[in-house]
Amino acid sequence: MLIPKPDELRNLLAKQGESLKKKLKKLKQKSPKNLDEQFNDLHEEAFEVYDCLSCGNCCKTTSPMLFEKDIERLSSYLKLKPGDFVEKYLFLDTDGIYAMKSTPCPFLDNDNYCSVYDHRPKACREFPHTNHRKMHTHLHLAAKNMEICPAVYAIVQKIDIM
Repeated sequence: MLIPKPDELRNLLAKQGESLKKKLKKLKQKSPKNLDEQFNDLHEEAFEVYDCLSCGNCCKTTSPMLFEKDIERLSSYLKLKPGDFVEKYLFLDTDGIYAMKSTPCPFLDNDNYCSVYDHRPKACREFPHTNHRKMHTHLHLAAKNMEICPAVYAIVQKIDIM
């Protein structure tokens, strides 16, 4: 699988982004029976060759949502009270969901390693959300994440809409 470099993504999306979003809309309207299998297989193929540490764009540009369990796990690891962790790192968005106050993520090191990797939020653990069951319900995430993650772009490009 050919995966673009992070700095190539913007140009590729300018050329093909709309057609890929239309492809995802078609998949949402009429999903092939093997959609989950296709996404899972392409996800595996992409991440056999793609090293997230060469990019880190997800951590540099987006803020994951954090749930109570995430807050408890991270605050415990950082030896902070959950309230202090929230005050220092998070804000409550308009949907009532906690997210990081700043981007890039405060836990992203210069070498694109995560300093809290073993304790990271669920949203980070599951990113880029291209290997879920019932992928037809996650296609909106694929549309959004292909703008951030070169691997998602490559996966969406290769999905067969039949």
